[in-house]
Amino acid sequence: MATLGRTIPALPVRDAAAAAAFYRDRLSFQVLHQDESFVVLERDGAQVHLWQAGDESWRERRGDERPVQSGAETFIAGTASCRIEVAGVDDLYEELRPRDVLHPVSRDGVGETDYGSREFATLDADGNLISFFEWVSS
Repeated sequence: MATLGRTIPALPVRDAAAAAAFYRDRLSFQVLHQDESFVVLERDGAQVHLWQAGDESWRERRGDERPVQSGAETFIAGTASCRIEVAGVDDLYEELRPRDVLHPVSRDGVGETDYGSREFATLDADGNLISFFEWVSS
C-alpha cells in the first residue's frame, strides 16, 4: 500500500537567481541549492522549489498554435500559489509586514476564515501567491 509524504510546491519564476534573492532577503528562506534554472529553498521545515519559466518561443508562434507547448513559457511565471502552515502566524505577519511583500488583501492584518484558519497572503517578485496559515484550535 502506498503512503504519501510531504508536499513541496514548485513555483514558476522569470529569473531563478533574482527569485532566490527575493526569497532569501525578503521572506528569510535559506538557499539549499541554486543553479541557473532551479532553486531549492527552506525556512524551518518548509521547502519551496522555484523553476525558471524562461521559454520565449511562444512569441514567435502563429496564432493557431497552442500557447503552451514546453510548459516553461515565460507567461507562466507568477501564475502559481501555495499555502504554508505556520506555528505563530501573527508573529510571522509582523516580521514580514515591513518588507513590502504582503498581498493587498492582507495589508490590514491576519484574517480568520470560515473553514478554521488564521492566515495572510504574500506575493513573490513574480506574483506567485504564498499564503501562510495556522489552524485555529477548537
